[in-house]
Amino acid sequence: MKERGVWKGEGVPVTYRLQPINKIHTNVEISGGEVATVDPQNIWILLLIASGILLIAIINFTTLSIGRSASRAKEVGIRKVIGSDRTQLAKQFLTESMLLSLISVAVGLGLAYLFLPFFNELSGRELSYSFQTFPEMVWLLTGVTLLTGLIAGSYPAFMLSGFQPIEVFKNKIKLGGSNWFTKSLVTTQFVLSSGFVIATLVIINQLDFLQSSNPGFDKENIIVIDAEGTNTSEVYPLFREALKQNPSVVGIAASELGLGAGQGWSQAGFPYKGEDKDVYEYYVDDDYIKVMGIELLAGRDFQIERQDDVNRSVIVNESMVKDFGWTMDDAVGQELTGYFEEGTNPRVIGVVKDFHFRPFSENVRPQMFHQYEDYAPFKFFVRIKAGDPTQVLSDLDVSWSKIAAGLPFKYSFLDEDLNRFYSAEARIGSIIGWAGFISIFLACLGLIGLTALSSANRYKEISIRKVLGASISNIIVTLSKDFIKIVIFALLIAIPITWYFMNDWLNNFAYHINLDWKIFALAGLMAMGIAFLTVGLQSLRAALRNPVDSLKNE
Repeated sequence: MKERGVWKGEGVPVTYRLQPINKIHTNVEISGGEVATVDPQNIWILLLIASGILLIAIINFTTLSIGRSASRAKEVGIRKVIGSDRTQLAKQFLTESMLLSLISVAVGLGLAYLFLPFFNELSGRELSYSFQTFPEMVWLLTGVTLLTGLIAGSYPAFMLSGFQPIEVFKNKIKLGGSNWFTKSLVTTQFVLSSGFVIATLVIINQLDFLQSSNPGFDKENIIVIDAEGTNTSEVYPLFREALKQNPSVVGIAASELGLGAGQGWSQAGFPYKGEDKDVYEYYVDDDYIKVMGIELLAGRDFQIERQDDVNRSVIVNESMVKDFGWTMDDAVGQELTGYFEEGTNPRVIGVVKDFHFRPFSENVRPQMFHQYEDYAPFKFFVRIKAGDPTQVLSDLDVSWSKIAAGLPFKYSFLDEDLNRFYSAEARIGSIIGWAGFISIFLACLGLIGLTALSSANRYKEISIRKVLGASISNIIVTLSKDFIKIVIFALLIAIPITWYFMNDWLNNFAYHINLDWKIFALAGLMAMGIAFLTVGLQSLRAALRNPVDSLKNE
């Protein structure tokens, strides 16, 4: 028994070891305890999302500043004429950028405080907002403020300070709205934004696949009643008899454990013909297989009148048949040698089709069912007829109150218990979805600035085109086509990068969707549609200007 890690008469040995306190909260290998474990991978995902949105905002500020440079060209020219040098002007614009960054941080702190309850609900956490508890936030925010102001203001500051007064007053300034730098900024914005949109669509599709896929049994219309705290050996027979009189109840079964997130599991390890085997085991009653809709492939179901079925009979799944080297033809009748050190070992009486009793991120593992007399059922599975469950829930509550007076009627729906396996994916999907919405909105603001800048550079060209008979639609197409090219180029960059990361994420699931081209096509159409609408409206504004205003000085 020592080879198996068990000492006869002393139970299972316990091993103690030390663990750093600062690793307890983020060590996913150790679960349980008073505080829920946080996966560090999710923390990094949130940090990357925040960094991506901040980068988009910085780019947005830069492009909008460049777009506003047309209105500040004469200001720069006058300042230079009265004696200001380039260094002084650069400092002025950098100071303005720092002040805007400081104001933005102050507004951001207020919004963070305001929306913290919403974020806690979205993330499933109870985060606090306290500089006293987290003094590191002061230095973090100071660093972010300075870095953001410096990065966002550098290019506009040095570009504006480089204007020559003579060229400004002669209206010969050609603003940098069409150069590679400003185009690369907008391209970067749409690469990040498109990546968020694609990631959101992939997560939504994977989540829908996980929640809608057939787990191998009929999970719908099953109410799970938690009987913890009752004497189930007395309560269950009475409760079952009471429900047989209810026409809305199709069947009732019992198990030691529930199914789904937070319901627990039981695993047995034993040597079988010289190999160590691990098997998930569930205590169930004789109606469990039938009520749950699990398909029996070979052998027979439990029969309560047979004494062997409550002493040594077990039903196993297909995965256990394969793992133990049996075949479907010879599995029934096999004896699980090594399961008990002394006494009669279990014997297989039936084989059921594999079903997912664990999340779809895991392969189906070996599993067996038994109904030994020394176990007690704590979960009652009540299958009801399809339809509104309100009345039958009320009936179940009444029956429970009569049989287990003084104990609350606690229930859940089996399909919801199973869906809770994927609550983390649902939260991450929602967060990335919001990030995608915010990033697309910011990227469109950047497009507005860049379009305004391009329009300012081409006002005379637009005016001449209108005088020569060009229609408004022709002018809109002329101004928009370059920016649509930028969006298309951004998609060509974003799609392979996002495909790589989302494919890697999907590989964490044993069962997952394929990355269909339709997902990328939909994201591309969304990005292009939003970009065309943004650019088109700004171009329309430029096309509607009176050409006289632009040509009167020529």
